[in-house]
Amino acid sequence: MALVAHIDSGKTTLTESILLKSSYLSSRGTVDTGSTTTDFLPAERERGITIQSASIPVKWKNWTFNLIDTPGHADFGMEVESASRVVDGAVVLIDSVEGVEAQTKGVWTQLDRYGVPTRIMFLNKLDRPGASFGASLKSLLSNRLHPHPMALVLPIASFDPSQYARAEPGIQGLVDLVKWEVWKWDADGNLSRHPLPRDDETFASFSLIPPSHPILSHLIPARTQLLENLSMFSEELMEELLSLPSSPTAYLRVDSSKIITHLRKATLRNDILPVLGGSAMKDIGTDLVMDYVGELLASPMDVPHDHQIVNSSVRMLAWKVAWDKKRGWMTFVRVYSGKVTRQSVVLNTSQNQRERISKLLLLYGADAEEVDELPFGSVGVILGLKYTRTGDTLVSVGGPISARSVLREITPPPAVIAASIIPQSYSDLEPVQDALIALARTDPSVRVDMQEGQILAHGMGALHLEIVEGRLKDEWGVRFELGQRRVSYREGLGPGLSPPNSNTWQADSGGKQVEIMVSLDVRALAPDEKGDPVWDGNVVLDEKDRPFPSSDALSGTPQAYIVQGIASALSNSPNSSLALSHLHIKLDSFSLSPGTQNSLLTGATAVIMCNRIRSAGVGPILEPFVRLKINVMDDSIGKVVKDLTEQGGEVQDLGSGAILDADGAEEIGGYPEDGVYIPSFDLSPSGSADSDSSRSYRMKRSVHALAPLSKMLDYSQRLRALSGGHGTFEMANAGFREVSEGRKLEILKEIGRA
Repeated sequence: MALVAHIDSGKTTLTESILLKSSYLSSRGTVDTGSTTTDFLPAERERGITIQSASIPVKWKNWTFNLIDTPGHADFGMEVESASRVVDGAVVLIDSVEGVEAQTKGVWTQLDRYGVPTRIMFLNKLDRPGASFGASLKSLLSNRLHPHPMALVLPIASFDPSQYARAEPGIQGLVDLVKWEVWKWDADGNLSRHPLPRDDETFASFSLIPPSHPILSHLIPARTQLLENLSMFSEELMEELLSLPSSPTAYLRVDSSKIITHLRKATLRNDILPVLGGSAMKDIGTDLVMDYVGELLASPMDVPHDHQIVNSSVRMLAWKVAWDKKRGWMTFVRVYSGKVTRQSVVLNTSQNQRERISKLLLLYGADAEEVDELPFGSVGVILGLKYTRTGDTLVSVGGPISARSVLREITPPPAVIAASIIPQSYSDLEPVQDALIALARTDPSVRVDMQEGQILAHGMGALHLEIVEGRLKDEWGVRFELGQRRVSYREGLGPGLSPPNSNTWQADSGGKQVEIMVSLDVRALAPDEKGDPVWDGNVVLDEKDRPFPSSDALSGTPQAYIVQGIASALSNSPNSSLALSHLHIKLDSFSLSPGTQNSLLTGATAVIMCNRIRSAGVGPILEPFVRLKINVMDDSIGKVVKDLTEQGGEVQDLGSGAILDADGAEEIGGYPEDGVYIPSFDLSPSGSADSDSSRSYRMKRSVHALAPLSKMLDYSQRLRALSGGHGTFEMANAGFREVSEGRKLEILKEIGRA
């Protein structure tokens, strides 16, 4: 399972709490002191953020979880991308002060993209001033994360009713509505569990909660609503509820084990979204999270898988590659079939290479435990693989041909910003190039290319490039300077026509004339056509109109060499040296002179594509845009909007009326609240004074906008000046957009092509 969320929602803190509760740790570390188990890189401890995903096996009761802590910052979205590909379930955290945020929707979309079947929502930081369990649950609907969130717990801010009257923040207990018991934490963090009464008489004499406590009147309605809403997805449960007497406490006597069974089935079908809450920093709610993860989330047996027998063929996916100075290349794998043993040989079907496994490890943050085998469903680390990259499929060498199919790849997000890498001397050039190749293997979202003799490193954002610079210097010890940052533009296809005989390439090979014909249908994508993220927004089809996988996923066949040629031509336009995007390319046919090697198809295809692009002329220029949500006081709103407009931005909404989806498009309202139990805002006393989602008492206004990334690289300093230090903003990638002719000329001058 993965822990995913917006930055600073408490993923690493919850991971640390889980490790403490599962007895892996005797004392917990904190993000502030840089002492957590999973944030062990120097840059992570220095900045207090997670940069890379970390995997830890956790034993809890009768379950073993492969826990993956992921980064929340959008610049490190590749780590969430790779983790989402291999998990069967996810715990999505929300800061219950802020509700759903920009990157919450971003990681939710990534989970959707890879079909992660089961999820649990954890409303964290309920101890903070302004936290609201009800408002956070409502934000799941308004932001269209799920139409049927289902609260399995109710928070108890304090067992003293007077604290509610004074609107004091806090979290001292949780009511488990399924198992019908109260979890209470004292001032020292000690836990006690108290079963709730199941009839009217004992309810009146229940001493743990004072009679004047505001939560008492909500307990039975909350349990009733939970069962009635769940019965909408289970005929069996509905029949059982209909057979009960009509007394108010009748639903209290429904056996919790039966409820769990129906909850699990509904969760596996994604009919409902279980919602829990607590405070990871105070270890409140962690036990409940782990219990429900085991009871509700999918196991490897619950998702489609190969039938397992004693000697099942090995099939696994490399979801992450890392470099360690002591251990060398470390390949993180998820085993989808069979059992992996050390000193065995496997076939990388993506690269068509044999690989020898030297050691198998289970990682606990920076610490490793060597094991003899990795069984079906497990996540572990292999040492000794030389050719394997992120997204590659590994299978048994002697397995059947049917087992050699390539598993679905992991698609890196497109790079949006670049900086030149300048070696300090000529002798540093080769070490710098080798280090960049190695780094790109560990982080596929880093793209390296040469433009006019200059090495360019492309990344996901300014922070990403800072981390790239630090890793190259710290981990590989190379000497270089990082040049000025610039955004990564794209070029579209020009309006010119193809020259005659543009599908033919002739050359000398081994002393004889060869002729290769590659017939390609090349056109610009129509406005209503969507590009393939595997091909950086282009669409590349084979002879049967099927999408080609990336150039790395094919090997050996003539089509593989053609695809490599197409990829080479798309990476660097002959008109502008920019990468090409929004092209529709279809392979119609190809032919070679007798005796010609298939490998020549790569160069021939690249030349044919480059000639077509050159003859079409300079196409439209595409610029990366970002989605912004800016929170400022009322008196600064005019300055912020004026600045955005001057920088080429588009203000989409003032206030909180518009809900933007993960792609930046405006959605028409949220999901309806019908059939969803939303706890009273009064149960979160410090948040009940501000029940609407705009949180107007803290931030008067919100500005939703789209703006060019090139104008937003220093926005934190600009916003500080515009808002008098009171403004905050969130930024997320919004894809590429075509620019005007005036802006196109500016960009071509900037890159030295006009």
